Amino acid sequence: MSETLYVATPLTQGDFTAGIEGPACDRDGNIYCVSFRDKRGIAKVTPDGKAELYLQVPEKSAGNGIRFDRAGNMFIADYTDHNVLRVDARTKALSVFAHNDKMNQPNDLAIAANGTLYASDPNWGNSTGQLWRVTKDGTTILEASDMGTTNGIEVSPDGKTLYVNESVQRTIWAFEIARDGALKNKRLFKKFDDFGFDGMRCDIDGNLYATRHGKGTVVKLSPRAEVLQEIDVLGEHPTNICFGGKDGRTAYVTEAKQMRLVQFRVDRPGLEWQRWR
Repeated sequence: MSETLYVATPLTQGDFTAGIEGPACDRDGNIYCVSFRDKRGIAKVTPDGKAELYLQVPEKSAGNGIRFDRAGNMFIADYTDHNVLRVDARTKALSVFAHNDKMNQPNDLAIAANGTLYASDPNWGNSTGQLWRVTKDGTTILEASDMGTTNGIEVSPDGKTLYVNESVQRTIWAFEIARDGALKNKRLFKKFDDFGFDGMRCDIDGNLYATRHGKGTVVKLSPRAEVLQEIDVLGEHPTNICFGGKDGRTAYVTEAKQMRLVQFRVDRPGLEWQRWR
């Protein structure tokens, strides 16, 4: 029997603030989001929409993008204290994995198959941004400093391309990833004439799902930057997206206007869901 694809329905009700972001799924299908009850709260949400407090980040910190590595450790972009935080998969012990005072406000994270992290780093006041690489030992390397408001970020399935968007400038850029993880050969991937961007994720075929902040949609782009779908997410301010569910084909979107998670089914599994299997 065929199923309905690309039609959003609400997953959670209440408890989140307008800072709802993240999201990321663990191996068991739970979804983790930031700004649960307050800016320090990280929520664990079951696939049927039940949310509970998983942990709180330190008093000076506030979480944004979340990613998991192959071992199940969680990484959180801490935009107020210039950190990438790490949560141990076994003990839930929280530590500072990477810190650099030259960071503006780490916003979103991407993770390569080998565990290398990339962090977008916007300066909203100046409509500028940076791009950082964070090695597996927590070393921070500035890869680009002359960008617009860097926000959503993702690695392609073959590990050769890093996508990063600029919210204010409405552009998505593609960088070539060198063997050592460094970025080179920046090129324009896609530019839109209206509405901003926020978080992005790839499916296993390399299609890129990007949230359109202000428009209230998620746009699905092919690896050749063709618009394949545009999905209404039942609120004007989608902030980020991840994939999970029993088969990796459920998209979860954090939406700040209604302060909730919504979900919709897609045709192919998400990259990160498949990669960690």
